[in-house]
Amino acid sequence: MAWRRGVRESLLHVDSSLPRCPAWRLTSSASHHRTIQAVPREASGGRAAAKERAQGRVPSVVVSLSGSAKLPQEAPRQLLSTDAKQIKEILKQSPYFCTTPIKLQVRAGVRSSAVLQSGTVLPIKISRNKETGEILNLRMAWAEKGKEIPVKVPLEFKGEDSCIGLKKGGYLHKVRRNLKYECPLEHIPQKIDVDISNLDIGDKIFAHDLQVDSSLKLLSNKITVPLCEIKAPKPEANSDE
Repeated sequence: MAWRRGVRESLLHVDSSLPRCPAWRLTSSASHHRTIQAVPREASGGRAAAKERAQGRVPSVVVSLSGSAKLPQEAPRQLLSTDAKQIKEILKQSPYFCTTPIKLQVRAGVRSSAVLQSGTVLPIKISRNKETGEILNLRMAWAEKGKEIPVKVPLEFKGEDSCIGLKKGGYLHKVRRNLKYECPLEHIPQKIDVDISNLDIGDKIFAHDLQVDSSLKLLSNKITVPLCEIKAPKPEANSDE
């Protein structure tokens, strides 16, 4: 019938004036958060960054640690722009974002399907607005297989429910929240568990007490400083009668 043919034709017609979906949205929901989509960014500085954020973008940088540059601040960098909504979704999917290698695709434009560069990166740092939590900047490093990368690995303290010293009224004093290691890409730990279940009052745990892969090289200084300690209960203040 004519009316059915008209409906069919209208469904097949795509209005070119409508905004196109970002390239990362065209991928399946199971895989889009595994690849960061970026485009080149020419301008840097505060004004340019503010303009990017106003457009729903995150001013981003990817550095290359190949050659003589071993630290991110010494490495040559590429200015990129990433989609703020996608980065937020990735963060929801990956609580250990800065210790998880992820794919990066650099496209010719926001709506372009042409890929200029692709590879694996390690997110190094996310800067946020302290008041609003808005993502301000994203810093990443190209991560080549077999290449050793400096990584800040978060520490997670476990066993508080069964800790001997805590049951006696002591309290956990956390001295360090992370440790810096030089890690091969294939052995980057998302986190390091610190088991305190057997600690008594006065006991401490140091970096050398942790069990990590033998390929990891500790870069953090002050290794004689403990990661944590079970402190004795604080004396109660005497109240005047």
